[in-house]
This record gives sequence, structure tokens and C-alpha cells, in this order.
Amino acid sequence: MPRRGLILQTRTHWLLLGLALLCSLVLFLYLLECAPQTDGNAPLPGVVGENYGKEYYQALLQEQEEHYQTRATSLKRQIAQLKQELQEMSEKMRSLQERKSVGANGIGYQGNKEQTPSDLLEFLHSQIDKAEVSIGAKLPSEYGVIPFESFTLMKVFQLEMGLTRHPEEKPVRKDKRDELVEVIEAGLEVINNPDEDDEQEDEDGPLGEKMVFNENDFIEGYYRTERDKGTQYELFFKKADLMEYRHVTLFRPFGPLMKVKSEMIDITRSIINIIVPLAERTEAFAQFMQNFRDVCIHQDKRIHLTVVYFGKEGLSKVKSILESVTSESNFHNYTLVSLNEEFNRGRGLNVGARAWDKGEVLMFFCDVDIYFSAEFLNSCRLNAEPGSQKGFWLLARFWLWNDLSVSVRFPDNWTI
Repeated sequence: MPRRGLILQTRTHWLLLGLALLCSLVLFLYLLECAPQTDGNAPLPGVVGENYGKEYYQALLQEQEEHYQTRATSLKRQIAQLKQELQEMSEKMRSLQERKSVGANGIGYQGNKEQTPSDLLEFLHSQIDKAEVSIGAKLPSEYGVIPFESFTLMKVFQLEMGLTRHPEEKPVRKDKRDELVEVIEAGLEVINNPDEDDEQEDEDGPLGEKMVFNENDFIEGYYRTERDKGTQYELFFKKADLMEYRHVTLFRPFGPLMKVKSEMIDITRSIINIIVPLAERTEAFAQFMQNFRDVCIHQDKRIHLTVVYFGKEGLSKVKSILESVTSESNFHNYTLVSLNEEFNRGRGLNVGARAWDKGEVLMFFCDVDIYFSAEFLNSCRLNAEPGSQKGFWLLARFWLWNDLSVSVRFPDNWTI
């Protein structure tokens, strides 16, 4: 028994040794098969079935280099052609500028007509024709409107200041003061020495002498600048003992001032319909009517008042205030429209405008907090023309009850 067990154990060891050698042989063969190829003509990764040598890639690089050189030569040729065309255009522009510079040198000598070339005068007149002073312009929106600045003999009222600073100021820059003084003097020259084509009649003074206007007769003016054309000036003059105003329009087309027109304006028959939407604020309305009595009834006397009242509360108080003004000042030119609905300013202005049925009138959309003067009402009349859409915008100045000065603008065609 021990001998048979020893033989069985020996056979088992040889069997295990044979299996180990067989596994080693199989592993060695597998490694030989998986080893990377070292042949120089082996295919590149990603290219299947074809072998490319060094000469192929050299030829490919040379072909690409020739293509880019041809492209660069073409671009250089195009750049040279563009430079030549640009040089030709520059020479043409230079010749035009030299021709215009001759006229620009004669701007300061406007008194001597021989020194002012005809082409300069044609250019200046073309600037007037292109500006909004004559024909107006079609704008995409209200943001394209060029605003007017208002000025008097002593002060300038600026619209672009907003409410962060006071818009009323004295011009501190000498060039601005000199500009406005020159404009006023030019307007006086137009009025006192009219041309034959001016639309105005000669007026005589109380002793038969010729009436002469001076700077004290200047009421107010407006100006705005179109940066590519020039500056437009609207001037208004008035004698203290006359009702007519003299209106002079001047335009500075980047050169001397040129008269556009001179006309006489009669505002004696121009009625203003003040439309006030209101709800409940009876105390503010009483204060408004006090200013209305002093300015519109006692001074101007060419006003119609339209009050559109919303709701029932306070309506009797408003009627009492209007009846009190009627009895004290014998004023009957007012209309009270009562609406039993919530306050809506736009609705009130619309109803107030439609309530007028007595012909042509100038409408002034007003709030109950606004304080205005007789001069402001005349400014409304001067800058409004029935049925006109000439694009002139009035820069009006309101003073609220708290002495806060604000600036608003409205068009001249607010008429019905």
C-alpha cells in the first residue's frame, strides 16, 4: 500500500509540471502575437489598408505651401487696387475741399459782396433749404426732435438740464452772451430796415415819425442747433403800447446770419381753452382759480375754462367756487363737465376737448397744480398756428406752487 501511494503521488507531480509548461508556452505565443510592429512601412493610426511613405507627406506639404502663396499673392494684388482707388477718391475730395475753402475764407467779410463767392452763397442757401427751419423733417419718433432753448435779455432757460439743476441761468460764457446779443441786434436790423419782400407794414409813432424798435422791445427768443446744418433762432419783439408782435426767424448756416422771414402776428382774437381734469382736490382748485382770476380774467380776458370733474364727492364745492368767481368777476366763459367714474387724466382731456363746439380754439391741457402767467399765454398764441404742422415746438416755462421750475414742450398744432 505505501508503495502504490508513492507511485500515484509521483505521477501527480509530473502532470502538474506538464500543465504548467503548457500554460507558459501558450502565454509566450500570445505575447508574440500582441507585440507592436517595428517595420518602417507600417500603416499610420487611422489609415486602413494603405501605407504612405515620407515622400508622400513632403509632396503634400509642398502642395499646401504653393496654395497659400498663390492666395497671398492674390490678396496683395487686391489690396494694391483698393489703395489706388482710395488715393483717387482722396484726391477728388481734396479738390472739392480746396474749392469750398475759398468761400469759407470770405465768411467774415459779409459787408463786401465782391469778396463773397457765389458758390458760398449757394452753399449757405442750400443749408437753409435742408434745415427744418423751412420745411420740417420726418422723424422716426419723438426722441429725434431737436429741442429749443429759450432765452431773454438776461437769462437762458435750458431744457436738457432736467430737474437735477435749475434750468434758469445767466449765460456765463462770453461766446454764448456775444452770440445772443448778436442775434438780437440782427433781428432789430431786420425789423428797423425791412426789405421789400418782408410781410409787414410800415408803422408810424405818435408824432408821425418812423417807429424804431430797440433791445428793450425784445420779449423772448428760442434757438436750437442742427449739428450738420446750423442754428435756428426765433425772436419776438413788441412795443409796450401795441398789441402786435414782430416775429423774426434767423438761421446761422455755419456762417453769417441770414434772414428767413419777418412777419407781423396778430393774437388779439386768439382764444385759449384751458382744460383741467379734476377729482376731489377742491382746495387746490380754489387756489388755481385765484391765479386764474388774476391772470386770465383781469389781464388776458381771452380765455375759456373747461373743468372735467370725476365723481360726486366735492362736486358741489367746485360748483360753488365757479359761481363765486362768476358773481365777483362777471365771468361766464367756463364749462363744467361731470363724469361719474374713476379719475383718468387722458379721459378727462379727451372729454374736455370734445366739449368745445364754438369753432377754432387753442387748447391748453393743464393740471390743477400749475401756476402760469399772462406772458406764458401769449407765448402759446405766438407759437401756435391753426391747422399747421410745421414742426415748431414751444419751450414753455411753468412755475409750480412750491417754486419748482420745470420745462415742458408741446406742439403748435394742438388746435381744433
